[in-house]
Amino acid sequence: MNHFSHRSGLRRITQRQRVWAIALLITLGVIGLAARPSLAQSIIRYPIPNSTLPISQAVELPANATVIYLSGQIPPVIDAAAAPTSIAAFGDTETQTVNILNHIQTILAGLDLTLGDVVKMQVFLVGDPAMDGAMDFSGFMAGYTQFFGTAEQPNLPSRSAMQVAGLVNPGWLVEIEVVAVRS
Repeated sequence: MNHFSHRSGLRRITQRQRVWAIALLITLGVIGLAARPSLAQSIIRYPIPNSTLPISQAVELPANATVIYLSGQIPPVIDAAAAPTSIAAFGDTETQTVNILNHIQTILAGLDLTLGDVVKMQVFLVGDPAMDGAMDFSGFMAGYTQFFGTAEQPNLPSRSAMQVAGLVNPGWLVEIEVVAVRS
């Protein structure tokens, strides 16, 4: 059976050789999968040196990462009796932050992800009239630290927080968008 074909110049392969070749390919595939580190282990989060801020200075993803971009999320109404464009309808900065992060957590869960999979966050804060038009960064941080840098969820995203002139609804003080990675 092991001879060359005169027409094609190809070697004929026996059934036994086919079985061995398939077994070898399967074995190599299993070894390759076992040797590959999990995506979660290959994400590198760089802390900010000499800082206690609960954010990463940078987050490095492997080339094969699946990246999920969530659109900016806004706060839900907490007081339907309040004017729909008022801060009272949505709460202060801390309340809006907590409610938005709870909503993001729900969206991520629907995608089989968690807040621990978030690698990048952008936060848009509007100046609070109760603070003479300055953003309430302390209120934002009070809400944010309930979700990030905790014993239950220690993974810290890279993050930007900025004051903007306004959002679509004058009652919104916070909008948050995130990027997550499937591990």
